[in-house]
Amino acid sequence: MSFRIEHDTIGEIEVPADKFWAAQTERSRQNFPVGKEKMPIEVIVAFAHLKKATAIVNNDLGKLSSVKKDAIVFACEKIIARELDEHFPLVVWQTGSGTQSNMNVNEVVSFVANQYLKDQGSDEVVHPNDDVNKSQSSNDTYPTAMYVALNQAVNHQLIPALENLHGTFSKQVEEYKDIIKIGRTHLQDATPVTLGQEISGWAYMLEKSKEMIEQSKKQLENLAIGGTAVGTGLNAHPEFGDRVAAQISKQTGLNFVSSPNKFHALSSYDEVVYVHGALKALAADLMKIANDVRWLASGPRAGLAEIEIPSNEPGSSIMPGKVNPTQSEMLTMVVAQVFGNDTAVSFGASQGNFELNVFKPVILFNTLQSIYLLSDGMNTFNDKCAVGIKPIHENIDRFLNNSLMLVTALNPHIGYENAAKIAKNAHAKGITLKESALDSGLLTEAQYDEWIRPEDMIHSKE
Repeated sequence: MSFRIEHDTIGEIEVPADKFWAAQTERSRQNFPVGKEKMPIEVIVAFAHLKKATAIVNNDLGKLSSVKKDAIVFACEKIIARELDEHFPLVVWQTGSGTQSNMNVNEVVSFVANQYLKDQGSDEVVHPNDDVNKSQSSNDTYPTAMYVALNQAVNHQLIPALENLHGTFSKQVEEYKDIIKIGRTHLQDATPVTLGQEISGWAYMLEKSKEMIEQSKKQLENLAIGGTAVGTGLNAHPEFGDRVAAQISKQTGLNFVSSPNKFHALSSYDEVVYVHGALKALAADLMKIANDVRWLASGPRAGLAEIEIPSNEPGSSIMPGKVNPTQSEMLTMVVAQVFGNDTAVSFGASQGNFELNVFKPVILFNTLQSIYLLSDGMNTFNDKCAVGIKPIHENIDRFLNNSLMLVTALNPHIGYENAAKIAKNAHAKGITLKESALDSGLLTEAQYDEWIRPEDMIHSKE
């Protein structure tokens, strides 16, 4: 491998000749050989949007030449187009301010911009700190890139996936609205519901989760840009933050503003904790849905087997013909990871000291991972399982007709205690509820047939 010599304020260092980064990136690469988790490319793309916006604004403010601005914009657009991914090698486990990833972007933008200027025959040179990082500090750029990346991920990945699964369940609510089945509480028989009503609970969970996510993500619109090193805005024009936020909004199609309090924006990530709390709420609902599905599909002959789910792959290496609820298992493992991520995000956000929080990369990494896992998990669960849910009518009818909890409909007519005696007698003797009711002498067969009607027990009535 051939190398070139780059330098920074510490001194000279060899950098692979075919890579576009420079000294500070290389030092980080050598000093932090920790784990396999790379800085998410989504935050690098967000950084590129930020650097493009800052170049445009600095030019508008008369602080950067048009020639340099055009070169920086050219380089940033290449990063946004994902043409330069190989030049961002740094891991998550680096400086807690994200400084080295900010400099990685600055160095790559500078390198590509200078190539562009050379091709244009210009003598100007773009410096990674003086030009690409003009009016900025890693302390306000990294959290800005964080919020842009998270906002994009929520809007473009999570919400569409959530809507996709919600749409499937909404169709099934209507399709299965007339299929009456036994309800269950405490894993025990309860009064009847329809399959459509049961699924409507799943659909409404997703609807409420979407509302909470929509509310929480508004907090990600407050960008730290303009705060520079400690929140005072040193070395930045007073209008810089507002103008950059407006420019990023224009570039991404999302709404951003410069935070009204930069001291908060640099040192506190309660906003991300709030967002991840909404993600955790969604995850909790998905755990419930996935568990319901695998319980209802359990069997096929020794379980509930009230619904059929798609058979996607063999379930056992030793038991021929076995098929398992693997999509539910996948989704519940995703939930377990999201719950763990929530702990990491919460702890990281609690570690702000004075003017800076230095747990930014781990906060970002875990929140992005939760978004990606939930998005992919919902899409896969929908496509490979939920859309294929079908009722098994014979089992649904058998459980419904054998249930002792239909006796609840007798409460208004013969009282709770008498109804309980009928149910317990039927269970003890192994006879039907109707037989036990008639044995009690408390009602006639005609009355039983009039009062015990499952179709009248799935809604309230006078």
